[in-house]
Amino acid sequence: MKLETRKEEIIKTATILFKEKGYSAVTMRDIAKAMGIKAASLYNHINSKQDILTNIIISLAEEFTNGMKTVLLSNVSNIEKLELIVALHVNITATNTHGMASLNNDWMHLEEQLEYYLELRGSYENNFRNILQEGVQNNEIINSNLEIMLFSMLSTLRSLYLWIPKKEDLNTEELTKNLSHILINGINK
Repeated sequence: MKLETRKEEIIKTATILFKEKGYSAVTMRDIAKAMGIKAASLYNHINSKQDILTNIIISLAEEFTNGMKTVLLSNVSNIEKLELIVALHVNITATNTHGMASLNNDWMHLEEQLEYYLELRGSYENNFRNILQEGVQNNEIINSNLEIMLFSMLSTLRSLYLWIPKKEDLNTEELTKNLSHILINGINK
């Protein structure tokens, strides 16, 4: 098992604090206190709170982007691609609920990397929209308002970080299966 570096420990601690208090309310002193060290010691490993936030958000956004690339390259139906996207969200969120809180709630605090993040997010959403559009064209998905379909699915997937920590006996495969069924097939009997 790989030992956590001091930088990784700082980022992990900050991620928890950002979720609990929000990025703006957390100081470097808060992070240091939570770690039981002096604030000045943090700067031996990290430049600023902004660097921590950037690391959290950009690494997750790139993970989603890489996952989407894999989905797009898969030789499966559009329905199966949607199932892969659900699995992508469940798996990333289940392993990093605190980071997902920052991705969803604190992205607007990015400074130098905001434009890059927005490009990644926009590209991800466009690829998702294109899968839905192809599904409609291939008669796999109902011909309904694409933006509402995209909004409904993404809203649910992006809010998993609120729901997953409340589930003590989380089975990601079962969640992926059930969530895919509900999001893709609906609740009709």
